[in-house]
Amino acid sequence: MMHFTLIDRVIERSDHNLIAIKHVSNAEEYLQDHFPGFPVLPGVMMLEAMTQAARKLIDPDDNSDSPWVLCQAKALKYGAFVRPGSTIRVSIDRHKDNDDGSIDFKGDVRLIDPDNQQDTEHPVACSGRITLRPMTGAS
Repeated sequence: MMHFTLIDRVIERSDHNLIAIKHVSNAEEYLQDHFPGFPVLPGVMMLEAMTQAARKLIDPDDNSDSPWVLCQAKALKYGAFVRPGSTIRVSIDRHKDNDDGSIDFKGDVRLIDPDNQQDTEHPVACSGRITLRPMTGAS
């Protein structure tokens, strides 16, 4: 089983929000085929980055008895291409705890200009809403 870590470092955390960064390098396996001659971070990997950030918000020490899994993605929008050499900022907000034990989040992935990290208008590469649930208790 392959596992891709799409969070290099958590840079900010509160009870309901987490911000992390990831540097996308040429060494990322999945860039070899997506796309030949014009490598870009696949959209599904940006979704996975938001999912990993949500997991780190729920379970910072990875001590949960049952892993949190993505069970729904809504309103996904893709914008800027993420090329090798780029740095992305992944932001996730805990939106709602549901009666069935799942948790709704809002998130986005933005391109960070390494020369201007204080700029608040980073281009959006991906945004949307996701829901995670514990793996046990699946219906």
